[in-house]
Amino acid sequence: MIINAENLAAVRTGFNTAYNSGLGSAVSSYGRVTTTVPSSTKKQSYGWLGKFPKVREWIGGRVVHNMSQGDYTIKEKPWEMTISVDRDDLETDNIGIYAPMFQEMGQSAGEAWDELCWAMLKAGFANLCYDGQFYFDTDHPVLDETGQMISVANTDGGTGPAWFLLDVRRPLKPIILQKRKDFKFVAKDKETDDNVFDNNEFVYGYDARANAGYGFWQIAWGSKQQLDEDHYETARAALTGMKGDYGKPLGILPNLLVVPPSLEGAGKRLVQSRVVDGVETNIWAGTAELLVCPWLA
Repeated sequence: MIINAENLAAVRTGFNTAYNSGLGSAVSSYGRVTTTVPSSTKKQSYGWLGKFPKVREWIGGRVVHNMSQGDYTIKEKPWEMTISVDRDDLETDNIGIYAPMFQEMGQSAGEAWDELCWAMLKAGFANLCYDGQFYFDTDHPVLDETGQMISVANTDGGTGPAWFLLDVRRPLKPIILQKRKDFKFVAKDKETDDNVFDNNEFVYGYDARANAGYGFWQIAWGSKQQLDEDHYETARAALTGMKGDYGKPLGILPNLLVVPPSLEGAGKRLVQSRVVDGVETNIWAGTAELLVCPWLA
């Protein structure tokens, strides 16, 4: 192959096509539990998370919800992946070997947000949310009917593999993906580029700027207890009975059960099987959709 602008453009197009092919083959599920928020800054504040908005009867003057309270912030992180192609491989037209690499690159980009968001959910037992407590904790501070501070749980502990019961019907889901720049394919393949002149190699890559954090803890239950009828009932009762400040019911109705592959069988028996032990009717069948997530393995 003669190295000129026309041939390099054709090579770039071929690599970009392979990248897009890999991108399209990625199977993504993070959107089920994630709200994507566009950002224009490196660090964005979510202090308004301290207020779970509810409609009230209009008696007297309006009650203005102060959306600037709190200091919960998500700071973006940069992400990248880069591949170099030896100039000799282009000159000898030996570029077919790179197609699978660019497909893998595209698939990796397509799965990056899944890896980030599911890892964030899994780490909720040890990461802080907007109220300064772990996202899954036993002592979230809430005001009761009399204005006294009480502790509310959205976990029952345990030491086994984690599973999650979530209400994902709401605009704000358990995980927030703050995204300033999505992945974009970039080529440094001009003969005057430093990498070509100094190292005799053409460089291709992608980069993005984003990070993840937590939304309302009231819509999520995380457990490391055995996934069985008793613990599932505990989780549902806690979420459906969840109240905001001053005893206001929040109307939480969990509709998604998320499990790692090791709990797929238990999850199916719990929310998909209509019969228990071939005799009794399973009262929990159909109460939530089952999502088996390989990123939680």
